[in-house]
Amino acid sequence: MKKVLGWVLLFLLVFWIGTNPGPAADVARSIGDGVGDIFSNIGTFFVELANGN
Repeated sequence: MKKVLGWVLLFLLVFWIGTNPGPAADVARSIGDGVGDIFSNIGTFFVELANGN
């Protein structure tokens, strides 16, 4: 059942991207920006930790 649900969700995602490429690109860009911010903040944390601040 999980496998079928996974395939259905994948199909719906591909269908949504194919029919609405603009909003899908905005969502992907937002997710990418969020992941980039997370890694940047982790890097800042370790730099500050190493500097003893």
